[in-house]
Parts: sequence; structure tokens; C-alpha cells
Amino acid sequence: MEHAAVDLTLIGLLALICQWLAWRLKLPAILPLLIVGIVMGPVTGLLQPDALLGDLLFPLVSLAVAVILFEGSLTLDFGDLRGHGHIVRRLVTWGALVTGIIGIVAARYTLGLSWEMASVLGAVLVVTGPTVVLPMLQTLRAREHLSQILRWEGILIDPVGAIGAVLVYEFVALGASNGAATYTLVLFAKTALIGFGLGGLGGYLWGCVLRHHWLPQRLHSFGTLMAMLSLFTLSNMLFHESGLLTVTVMGVWLANMRGVPTQQIIEFKETLSLLLISGLFILLAARLTVDQLAQLSWPAWAFLLILVGVARPLAVWVCTLGTRLNWREKALLAWLSPRGIVAAAVASLFALKLENLNMPGAEMLVPVTFLVIISTVVVQSLLSRPIALALKVSEPPPAGFLIIGANPVARTIAKALEESGFTVRLTDNSWDAVQEARMAGLPVYYGNPLSEHATQHLELTGIGHLLPLSPYRELNNLAILHFEHVLGHGKVFRLAAGTSKHAHRHQEQALDHLPMVFGEDVTYAQLSSVVYRGGEVRKAKLSANFSIDDYRQAHQNRLLPLFCIGPNGRIRVANDRAPLTPRAGDTLISLIYPDSPEF
Repeated sequence: MEHAAVDLTLIGLLALICQWLAWRLKLPAILPLLIVGIVMGPVTGLLQPDALLGDLLFPLVSLAVAVILFEGSLTLDFGDLRGHGHIVRRLVTWGALVTGIIGIVAARYTLGLSWEMASVLGAVLVVTGPTVVLPMLQTLRAREHLSQILRWEGILIDPVGAIGAVLVYEFVALGASNGAATYTLVLFAKTALIGFGLGGLGGYLWGCVLRHHWLPQRLHSFGTLMAMLSLFTLSNMLFHESGLLTVTVMGVWLANMRGVPTQQIIEFKETLSLLLISGLFILLAARLTVDQLAQLSWPAWAFLLILVGVARPLAVWVCTLGTRLNWREKALLAWLSPRGIVAAAVASLFALKLENLNMPGAEMLVPVTFLVIISTVVVQSLLSRPIALALKVSEPPPAGFLIIGANPVARTIAKALEESGFTVRLTDNSWDAVQEARMAGLPVYYGNPLSEHATQHLELTGIGHLLPLSPYRELNNLAILHFEHVLGHGKVFRLAAGTSKHAHRHQEQALDHLPMVFGEDVTYAQLSSVVYRGGEVRKAKLSANFSIDDYRQAHQNRLLPLFCIGPNGRIRVANDRAPLTPRAGDTLISLIYPDSPEF
């Protein structure tokens, strides 16, 4: 008992270190998790999951994969599928089909697997996923439309590919158990009927519970988790192994049901998934044996090369026929297709189940999947930026602004920046503020900018600066700490705290190295007061005959310089460490206040 507690604690500590390392190096977390699991398991023998968990291993993996698939399916909004272009729609439908078929044929003839096992492996490796694609896009800096295609393909292929993989597995598993093709088709139809029927019914009924608030708000997340797990168990009791399809369909139904508040549920599932994923992949990688790793000889590498060098380029070529993309842009799309969390989780679960059914080749499923994941993540993380530069499809360093807050101050400043040609994104938890921003034509994200949901859905293409303009100091400070790592030093600013700053001094010591935006005495309260009283943000082009002093005199010194745009288009942000020194030829953006000087 004591030894088990030590092992579980060790897994937790290693998972935390892996997550921190991934954050620090801007890598997908699955990469260090799998490497640590392999080192702890087959390499050193320090961790033996089967001995540690015994008969609990299979049900724990099943429940964990159910949670991961449910959380992923909650992000599949059919409006997103319709609204992000025909290329994305093709990639997550026809592209997935092409990749799956080529993967199946390659697995059959390079790995020597049966058609049944080859079908499972090919279906599993269709999925890419946002957890591996999005970190690469941050360093890739491709053209905006290419980043959008890759980003939304990663988000949408996750649940779509998972449904396809589950259906293929169900068909293969039923065939292995029953043999006769006709009987297998009947059983498969029964699985699909239960999965889609029970999942849709359960999603609708639970959506009604959430929509009509028959459950207290604080119990929404916990209640949804219990409802999902109950439906998973009930489905498996009605028909063996139909639960994964059921919970995936339930998640998709909730995501597309009108009036269902899923934001809080998604954030809770993100935290739970982080815990499950971190521990799960260390355990699953540790289950690999030396014999399994030894099987990764040239046939496995040949399969990998066909998947990356034939299947993906052919799928991209088919899905981009008749589009305006040039060959350079198509080449980048064909290059970037890392596999991630859903592929690893689903492959591991299917392997456990198929091994219990004595399916020949089931032992190859996990090592080959892990080989594809580690190889694609490592190689594509290292080479994507150089390849984008060589293909000339990369963007210059981003100069846009992410603004925390969608209040009147944030909207006023964002509008001026947008009119000056800079990309802006606002983010706020207030629905009223978000609606006001949208009516003003400003792009805005509704939700917590620090959540995992924001990591996937908050578009940062073209964003190079952070302005914390929320009235909530705690949110501003947390956003600064979070995005400083993403945007880099010198691109993130803090806002002066005002007269009560000493009460929160312990919270702001970590921010002392950052400059104060617009000046050390400029607080949100003062900015809000000026805007409320009719203050405006205006632009002025300076010249040899019209200097900054002339501009101040024209407005009786009732202005606060905010930004300065040079003749080359480079923008400088006013702050206490580097006050603006506008020169002839610069464009000055200032806040003009209607009465006596405020600052």
C-alpha cells in the first residue's frame, strides 16, 4: 500500500514537471509525458503500471478516455465547421478519409497487420488535435489564412476523427468476437443505434437540465461529469463497448444545443483532462515493453514515412483542388500534421481491449502510434519555422494587440489601433461588454483568456503586444504573467494600480520588471473617467512645421500620448520606462480629454 502511494505521488510529480517543461519550451505536453513514461517503464523498470493498478488499470483507462473524448466533443460546434471555409470542411471529412485509407493500406503491407488491425491503426492516426498543432502555430508565424486553416482543422478533426475511430474499432471488435460478417454488421448497427440514440437522448435531456437551471450553477460541472459517466456505464451495460460512442455523441449534442451554458463545464473538464492526461500517458508509455520497442524496425519507419510523406500531401492536394492557395501554401499544409493526445489515448485503450480478445497484431498498436506521435511532434516542431521561411509563407513579427477587457476604454483604444491598420483582439467575461464590442465591429473573445478553451479558440495570429485594460486588477496581473511567456519580454505591459496599490503589493512584485503602460500615474479609473466624460482617441501626423509641442498647445495640453507610429509602420507604446519622443513624420495616437488635465 505504501509503495503504491509512493508510485502514484511520483507519477503526479513527474506529470507536473513535464507540463512545466512543455510550457517553458513551448512544446506539446504529450512529448515529455511519453518520453518520461518510456524512461520510467521499459528503459529503467522503475514503474510497472500493471503491478501498481492491477485490475483497476483497464476501467481507469476506459473512464479517462471517455472523459477526454467527451471534453473534445464539447468543442465541436457545427457553426464552426460551416463558418471556417470549405478547405477546413474538406480536410476534416474527405482529407480524413484519404488519410485513413492510405494509412490502412500502408499498415497492412508495411507492418504486416491484418486488415482488421490495419483499419484500427489507420483510423486512430487520422486525428491531429489542437494540443499539438496550436503550440507549433505560435512559433510558426505562417500567413494568417494558413494559420486559420491549420488551427481549425486541429480543433475540429479531434472529435470528428474520434467518432470515426470509435466506429471502426467497434466494427473490428465485434468481428473478432463473433466471426460471421452478417452477424457482425447486425451487432455494429446495434452499437451505432445505442451510441447515437442514447448519446443524443442523454445530451438533450441533460441540456434541458442545464438550460432550465434545474441544478444549481455550482453543480453544473460535477453533475455533467456524473451524467456522462453514468451514460457511459449504462451504454456499456446495454451493449458491450458502446459507451465511447455514446459519450462522444452526447458531447457534440450539448455543444450544438441552443441555450446550454457549456463554458463553465468546459473549463472544469479542462482541469480534469489535464490531470487525467498527465498521469494517463506516463502510465501508458510505461506499459510498453522492451520487446514492443524492439519491433519498431524499418517497417514501422516505412509506415511513418508513408503516413507523413504520401497520405498527408495527397489529402491536402485533394482538399485544395480549385482553391486559390499556391503551391507554397499547399506545401506548408502538407508538412504540418502532428498526432497528439486523442490518438495516444484511443490507441492505448483499443490495444488493451483487443489484446483481451487475442487479436493478432494488437501489441503493435501502441508502439507504432507513439512512434508517429513523438516523431511528428519533434521533427515538425523543429523544422516548421525554417520550412515556412524557405517557402516564403511566414509573416513578419506580429505587431497587433491583445487587449484584456472589452469595456469602453478598451473599445475606444482598440478602435483607434484598428483604424491605424493594426490587428486587435479583445477578451472579456462580461457578455454585455462583448456584445458592445461586436456591435462596434471589433473582434472579441468571450470567456476567460487564461483557460484551455482560450488556448484553442482565442485567435492570436498577428498579436504581438498585450494591453491590460480590465477594471479587475487580479485578471490583468494573471493575464500579464500568462502572456509574457507567449509574447515575449518587452511586449507585455502592466497598468498602474492607483492609490491602493500597497495593499496588493505582494501580488505585483512579480510584475515589477514590466513597464507601466501610458505612464506610472495612469490608472484604469482615470482612463475610464476621461472616456466617460467624452474623451476621444485621435491621430495626428507630425511634421517639421507641426511638432508635438504645437499639438499639445492646440489642445491646451489636454492630451495623453498613447502610441507613436513611425514612417516605417513600427508602433511604439507609451510607458514609464520609455516615454514617447515623437519626431517629424511620426503619427501620434493620443487620448484627448474634454476639460482640465487629468493625468
